[in-house]
Parts: sequence; structure tokens; C-alpha cells
Amino acid sequence: MQHHEKRRDEKRRDEEQPLSGGNVSGGVVRVGDTVRRPAGPWTPAVHALLDHLHEAGFRAAPRPLGIDDRGREVLTFAPGEVVWPGRFSLLEPPQRLARVARLVRDFHDAVEGFMPPPDARWQALVPAEGADIIAHHDLAPWNLVVGGEDEWAFIDWDAAGPGSRLWDVAYAAHGFIPLSADPAWQRTDAAGRLRSFADAYGLDEAERRDLVPLLSRRTRSMHDFLRDRTARGNQPWATLWAEGHGDTWRNDTAYIEEREEQWLSALLAGGG
Repeated sequence: MQHHEKRRDEKRRDEEQPLSGGNVSGGVVRVGDTVRRPAGPWTPAVHALLDHLHEAGFRAAPRPLGIDDRGREVLTFAPGEVVWPGRFSLLEPPQRLARVARLVRDFHDAVEGFMPPPDARWQALVPAEGADIIAHHDLAPWNLVVGGEDEWAFIDWDAAGPGSRLWDVAYAAHGFIPLSADPAWQRTDAAGRLRSFADAYGLDEAERRDLVPLLSRRTRSMHDFLRDRTARGNQPWATLWAEGHGDTWRNDTAYIEEREEQWLSALLAGGG
């Protein structure tokens, strides 16, 4: 009896379970304590990045385990719940928003000494302003897994590539505060949350001043990216455009631009 139960347990561990976390996650499955994802020309560079982060002591990212017999990349599974769209309340307490900002800062500090492989290839989906680090480029609620107190992790690193700290921070602020034109997500305390995010990350005054106009430019870049990829017929971006995501990014851009003085006032009131 015990022998049969052991075989059933092993079979369950080997079964592929589709994962819905992340923004675009087609073909991503869980197998036991691992995640299998479609690999691409960028995968070796991304794995080198993730190895570096773990060697530098940054644990809020999956660890690469190579390529499986079907040519898929293998990563450690991050236990917990993806924040977006139904679990945003996980970040409601101010100290949890601050923790996200500190995780972003910890990643940026850990990646500072990373030397990409000489033949590194990156996806570089959205052209970045500046290139002082290898950035994540998609630090957002749909890519944050909240587990136990020591088990928070950013996932979906396949879009990593040259970028800047502020480029990542501007994108993260849009998603985690959030800076949204949608009445369902718009926050009356958005300016205060932006200040708290900047404080927890540790932005100085010059960086806060630079961040304000970057907030709308980074948001607009997503609208332009979806528009351009849709014009070429590229998937899954054309589907996202058809579903109205382009309108969302455009409306959020206008919302952010109209309130730049409010953001700056709050950021400078927060010190630096």
C-alpha cells in the first residue's frame, strides 16, 4: 500500500500544472518544485544574471536550474500568491509597499557588479532611457509573488536587459502604488504612497526630481510598445492591444502627466 502511495506522489510531482502568474505566461508550467518556461536566445544571459543575484545574496528571484529535455528553461518555483489582479490587498499596509521598494533597491544594488557574458543577448522589448544596470523591465504586481515573510520574489526575468535604476523605479511605482486613471484602482493617497516608495528605495533629491517626468514617459513607452508590436501583427501584444491595454497605458500616462506638480511636491516633502 505504501509503495503505491509513493508512486502516486511521485507521479503528481512530475505532472505539469499550467501557471497563470505573470503578465504574459503562455507555456509556463510547474513541475514539482520547478517552473518550466519557453527558452530563447536571451535565456543564457538571463540565467547568468540570476546566478549572479543569488551569489550576491539576493534571494527574491528564482534560481536557474538549466534546460530540460524539451528545450525549456528550468527555474526554482516561488511559493506564494501573485499579487495581480485579485490579491492587491496583500500590499495594502504601508510597510508592505515599503518592502517592495526595498526589494527593488536590493536587486539594483545586487546587480551593480554583474558583468554580462560577452555574447549576451537580451530581449529588450521596450527601449530604455539610460543603461547603468541590467534592469528587470517588468517589476509589477503581476510579477511579484508574496509567500511567507522570507519568501517574496520577483518572477518573469526574461525581459531583463540594459536599463537604469530610475527606469525600473518609474515602472514599479506605476504598478505598485498604483498610478492609475481607472476609478477602480485610482488612489486618493497616491502622492503619499509615491513618497513612501521613494523613501523606502532611498532616492536622493536629484533622483526624485528626475523621476517625476520619467513616470509618464515610462508609462507612455508601454502604450507605444503595444501599438508598434500590434502594427507588425506580433503576438501576444496584438491581443493585449485588442483587449484595451493600449488605452489603459495611454489614459494612465495622461493621469500621471496632469499631476506632475503634485508628485514633485510630495516627493520633496518626503526628504531625500
